Amino acid sequence: MADADLLISGGLILTLDEKDTAIEDGSLVISGDAIADIGPRSLLEKRWHARDVLDARGCLVMPGLVNAHTHAAMTCFRGIADDMDLMEWLNNYIFPAEAKNVDPEFVYWGTLLACAEMIRSGTTTFSDMYIFEDETARACSDAGMRSILGEVLFDFPSPNFKTPDEGLAYTERLIRKWSDHPLVRIMVEPHALYTCSEEILLRSKGLADRYGLRYAVHLLENRQETRQLQAKFGKKAVTFLRDIGFLTDRFFAFHCVCLDEDDIAMLADGGCGAVHVPESNMKLASGCAPVSKMISAGIPVGLGTDGCASNNNLDMFGEMDSAAKLEKVERLDPTLMSARTVLRMATCQGARVLGMDGQVGRLEKGMKADVIVLNLNKPHLTPLYNAHSQLVYAASGADVETTVINGRIVMKNRRILTFDENEAMSRVSAIALRVKRSLSS
Repeated sequence: MADADLLISGGLILTLDEKDTAIEDGSLVISGDAIADIGPRSLLEKRWHARDVLDARGCLVMPGLVNAHTHAAMTCFRGIADDMDLMEWLNNYIFPAEAKNVDPEFVYWGTLLACAEMIRSGTTTFSDMYIFEDETARACSDAGMRSILGEVLFDFPSPNFKTPDEGLAYTERLIRKWSDHPLVRIMVEPHALYTCSEEILLRSKGLADRYGLRYAVHLLENRQETRQLQAKFGKKAVTFLRDIGFLTDRFFAFHCVCLDEDDIAMLADGGCGAVHVPESNMKLASGCAPVSKMISAGIPVGLGTDGCASNNNLDMFGEMDSAAKLEKVERLDPTLMSARTVLRMATCQGARVLGMDGQVGRLEKGMKADVIVLNLNKPHLTPLYNAHSQLVYAASGADVETTVINGRIVMKNRRILTFDENEAMSRVSAIALRVKRSLSS
């Protein structure tokens, strides 16, 4: 018998591979940070001797979820400015609150709290854009959480830098510092076309090109932005990006609510990706992105929660449910955005958008061991006819009992093992008192 570190044994395994292989009474073997074997329990228990065995009978075993767009530290701003228009929300509340409150402590503890929420609800990888991202990376490393992140870049000062030059230099330091970390990756993230000049966009892409990294922006989030950018550039936003050479297979965009058919064709021709953020878009009344059209055009589309100031949670199971239903009602077609499609957006397609295809998002031999285990012995999960449908339309993050990231059990029996989540909640609650005082000053 071969030795392994962990054997997850006896559950229904959804691999989410190209054939949608499902294994009843299956086992998954983890050695180091990778999946060493997967198959029927009766065979694998004869092949492998594991240091640790996790009994998954009565459970569903699947890849960890991929949150392809969020602002993790904004857990500290959860609920500060709800029920308003995007630009009012951003310019009159969020930007001023950030200027007064965001510092390294805010970002570290806000991110650690976000990691607790994501780990508890089955997310094992997330993509982040925020300020003081070295602290975000440090929190992810301490939590054992996989991430790809970038410092948000503006034309104007942020709490972390005074000039775009300083922001780009900070990003390059992040690239070098975290280049060999097993869990943390860096990307380049100019905020949006309405907050960044052409020069900053081109310099951001140049930095990403130099290191072969992903780069991303918020794009066409609502109609007001669409009109604003048309006036700014004298042409459509996606046409502008194409004309400056921005559309490549390392570029992806968040939101994409107001894309038309020509925009979709240009993104597809460039090999670009997109991230759908349905609950934030609904809450801010930004609109419904043409997701099914993007997918039909061959654009890889991931799924994200956005930050807690505009969602207000990080539960990807809820996001899947919203994504499936919103597209159906918007297009008046119940066949669009099937449960299978949405589940893959939250796993393997999200991994593809982030440049992690072949590493996470599926359960296959040789891939990183990012795995979640859900308890099926629940009234709302009984009976089980179709696992994809059950996960998208019935399950919630609270059904996740065990979370494994990079071969390490980070949550078992709903208890986080890598850090003290109560301390994170206490620290963020203390930060919130300071935020509340700043809002009334």
